[in-house]
Amino acid sequence: MAKPWATFGVDLHLEPAGPGLRRGLTDALREAVRTGRLAPGTRLPSSRSLAADLGIARNTVAEAYAELVAEGWLTARQGSGTRVADRPVIPPAGRPAPPHRERPRPAYDLIPGTPDLAAFPRTEWLKAARRAFLAAPNQALGYGDPRGRPELRAALAGYLARARGVRADPERVVVCAGFVHGLQLLGRALRARGLDTVAVESYGLPPHWKQLTAAGLTTTPLAFDELGTNPARLGEDPSIGAVLLTPAHQFPMGVPLHRDRRATVVDWARRTDGVVLEDDYDGEFRYDRQPVGALQGLDPDRVVYVGTASKSLAPGLRLAWMVLPPRLVDAVTEAKGGSDTCGAVDQLTLAEFLTSGAYDRHVRAARLRYRRRRDALVQALATHAPHLQVTGIAAGLHAVLRLPPGTEQSVLQAATWQGLALHGLTAYRHESSPTAHMDALVVGYGTPPDHAWAGTLEALCRVLP
Repeated sequence: MAKPWATFGVDLHLEPAGPGLRRGLTDALREAVRTGRLAPGTRLPSSRSLAADLGIARNTVAEAYAELVAEGWLTARQGSGTRVADRPVIPPAGRPAPPHRERPRPAYDLIPGTPDLAAFPRTEWLKAARRAFLAAPNQALGYGDPRGRPELRAALAGYLARARGVRADPERVVVCAGFVHGLQLLGRALRARGLDTVAVESYGLPPHWKQLTAAGLTTTPLAFDELGTNPARLGEDPSIGAVLLTPAHQFPMGVPLHRDRRATVVDWARRTDGVVLEDDYDGEFRYDRQPVGALQGLDPDRVVYVGTASKSLAPGLRLAWMVLPPRLVDAVTEAKGGSDTCGAVDQLTLAEFLTSGAYDRHVRAARLRYRRRRDALVQALATHAPHLQVTGIAAGLHAVLRLPPGTEQSVLQAATWQGLALHGLTAYRHESSPTAHMDALVVGYGTPPDHAWAGTLEALCRVLP
């Protein structure tokens, strides 16, 4: 019977039973390496551990390892254990992959945008859910206000004013199912007001630009330099009616918008009746000094503040929020529809989580954990790649690692061979960006669980030039 063995997040089903235990084990390991189920660089269990897991003699495992090392499938070094050798992955002949097979999870994941899901505060969340659900009126289970549950809107208004400097009235808060959903609603509302062009940052998330395009809007990128996004073009192009920014922590470059440029953006909005869309995706996670306050606090009548639980808690909750200028509340509410489209139970739970102080405690613990990871990342890079510059580390869940010109694609290819999921900066560059191309990696340190962080750093350092 097949026995599963898990190591570093890789599940491998071995079936050594039958004639010749060593031969069966050797063939199973060779096939796992050949087909890519064991990625290059993956560290295998010790012969003692694997023998115990499979219920066979330790010598059988040691002999299988030795044979595969001799054949070049594995490598063995004193002090670093037995690992899968770097070699091409060849799909099995005559067995095409099913057309809709789920992509295998990478052995190591440094894609930015997701927090450590293993650290979700399940116990506290369940306690909050129980308290909120028992106290909720029967009407809370109905279709509800399209703006969202009043309990959550009131809790968000209080929290955002205290923690992010947002001037929020619960009547102007609209709950949505994630940032993309909020952007869809805003795109429709802006198009209905007659806008046709939205300025965006040179570097950002292409899915966000696509949502604006799908709403019938044109996106035009602003230049980027050491002070962050340069808003000069706003005053030069009269067709621009709105601008989408990440002012507290530019994504992915990681710098805050300079204070003079913050004032310039707000002045432009006042002078032209423009709208500023502020994406405050990870404003709570700042490590070396006080968080940068929300831009919305400078002019709540011109700035739409958008926040989300995707980084602070989990994207699977599908909860985000907008604090809207009075003139956009009705338009966005109408775009959302005649009833609430976000789960009432999760909204009530988040409201209780905020008002009970559990959210603050969770954010403080997460901030400490991510800061330790960032420090370990910086130290590993200083040791193994001191010639490379790492930036954007004062806040957030990712860093930018500058590479020598022309090396980004080769590093990404090496990462693929190592089973390392990694993004280059090019993936986040607007196709019409006026900013010069730069080779770099966007290294997300939020996703790996704590027990896998050391191995993930080793994999990263192995692929750097």
